[in-house]
Amino acid sequence: MDVAMPRRVSVFGSTGSIGRNTIELLEARGDEFQVEALTAHSNIELLCEQAVRLKAKTAVIGNDALFPELKERLRDTGIACAAGTSGLLEAAARPVDWTMIAIVGMDCLRPALEIVAQGGCVAMANKECLAAAGKLFVEAAQRSRAQLLPVDSEHNAIFQLFDPERAEWIEHITLTASGGPFRSRTLDELENVTPAQALQHPTWSMGAKISIDSATLMNKGLELIEAHWLFPVGHEKFRIVLHPQSVVHAMVTYVDGSVMAHMSAPDMRVPIAHALAYPGRMRTDTASSDLTKIGSLDFEPACEKRFPALRLARTALERNDGSATVLNAANEVAVAAFLELRLRFTDILPVIEGVLEDMAAAPDALKAPQSFDDVFALDRHARRKALEGINERIRGRQNLSHAPSAGAPTPHARKREKIA
Repeated sequence: MDVAMPRRVSVFGSTGSIGRNTIELLEARGDEFQVEALTAHSNIELLCEQAVRLKAKTAVIGNDALFPELKERLRDTGIACAAGTSGLLEAAARPVDWTMIAIVGMDCLRPALEIVAQGGCVAMANKECLAAAGKLFVEAAQRSRAQLLPVDSEHNAIFQLFDPERAEWIEHITLTASGGPFRSRTLDELENVTPAQALQHPTWSMGAKISIDSATLMNKGLELIEAHWLFPVGHEKFRIVLHPQSVVHAMVTYVDGSVMAHMSAPDMRVPIAHALAYPGRMRTDTASSDLTKIGSLDFEPACEKRFPALRLARTALERNDGSATVLNAANEVAVAAFLELRLRFTDILPVIEGVLEDMAAAPDALKAPQSFDDVFALDRHARRKALEGINERIRGRQNLSHAPSAGAPTPHARKREKIA
């Protein structure tokens, strides 16, 4: 695969954690890349700084209200400005060789589909596109011959180890999980966890939503669903283990007993650089893992009783219907409510499970989506159900606070006992 220089690139979500690391790598090799478009949701100051430094052709701000300020800041720079969904879609349709998709959440799906339709190399740092619409999204990429390059450290590791022409040789694939900030705490010890505590990841620097998903281990549940679509060996061949050092990112075990592991420092510039230079390699200033300094590597079982998100994700895969779309939507709503202090940390997963149970009880409510319109409709329905569940819990807490006694277990406590 020949790579022409300079490569035309766009970065969707350039001001987030993944986006900033991508920009750093692009700046280090400026002569090799021509930046077509940079996008951000609301961090207008950083977006404009990046656009000017990298001489981007277009800058897009997702928040429509900030469009006048964007135009004013970039006046006389020659950089085109756009805003909102239409601006994102226009930027996505620009022909480029390589695109980083680093927008978090389902809001990314529409521009991601437009990006994929153009073909080229598509670096995927967004979990939700594949988690919610995996089969349809992969099929869309196949039709346009787009090359999906996974950027999650675990999926990027598997990508480097996986031989799609010899999938029958694979016994199983192991994804590792740090366990997040509460790996050694029991469920009972998480009752009063605050967002500030949940955002303190021990090894990775990530955005708020992904950090909370790491604390619940839903990030690994979503990654399990992603891996199923990226590496078609059957979901039953995927395993998850806890690895607090975050040095080994994935392992592939072959039928002869050989185990191949991918190792690197817990630095997202490593998988981003791999995707950016693919099919080649590019140098980074990330220190290589020195095993003599690390000393030991620890691995623990990822207990689904302690981390129910793993059970919910695996069940969604086994059902092979719309459960993964619902799981993803309900999780987004529940995490947002927790960050807004409207929901307890220990209520996030019960809310998600409640939505799945309610929708499973309704005829055809979890029918597998046959189109992207079906995905969006199912996503909207699941979000409404999640909001209903959250509001019900808020009312329950308010009623309990006015009750004369608390002798009986609360609905929250009963639900937590069930999910444990």
